Amino acid sequence: MSYKQFIHWWQKYLPLILVRVAVRAVVIICLTVGVLGILGSTASMSNAQLVSTTKGIQDKQTPLKSTALNATVYHSPDCNCCGGWIDHLKAQGFQITDFFTPDIETVKQKYNVPDNLSSCHTAIVNGYVIEGHVPADDIKRLLQEKPNVAGLSVPQMPVGTPGMEMGDRKDPFSVLSFDSKGSVAVFNEYPSS
Repeated sequence: MSYKQFIHWWQKYLPLILVRVAVRAVVIICLTVGVLGILGSTASMSNAQLVSTTKGIQDKQTPLKSTALNATVYHSPDCNCCGGWIDHLKAQGFQITDFFTPDIETVKQKYNVPDNLSSCHTAIVNGYVIEGHVPADDIKRLLQEKPNVAGLSVPQMPVGTPGMEMGDRKDPFSVLSFDSKGSVAVFNEYPSS
């Protein structure tokens, strides 16, 4: 392999390698948070119930005019925070089709999720891409307003988003909209509490 071929190969495949490493890191973080949550729990597992300690995001419910709330969610079978987000959507009236995949990166590429907006799971709701821990209220607003965007994202995994609850701690975060041309805009903002 010549030096020019090597440089061309490196430029072509480095972004893909970095994305795969980042996705694996996200999965490891999800697993770690889930295990720490289980280990830190004082409730016995036989009597455990899902109890939300955060207020605001999960308690709001936007009525939706006769739009079916169906979500197809793709995530790693090892990710616990994805299950917390799915439970949040179910509590808000969404019907979930849950797909486990060991190659979430391929799903993100298929639905053109920008690398800088990626998170641990990808969902499709009425043709829109929903990336990460987007609150159900924002998805309902998206379905009602029907803007010309590809979808919504909460990049990474901010503490306090649905599925990423850690006691009373809530990090500030933004829900971002994105389109197929690479434009990104703030759809909603949540300050820290």
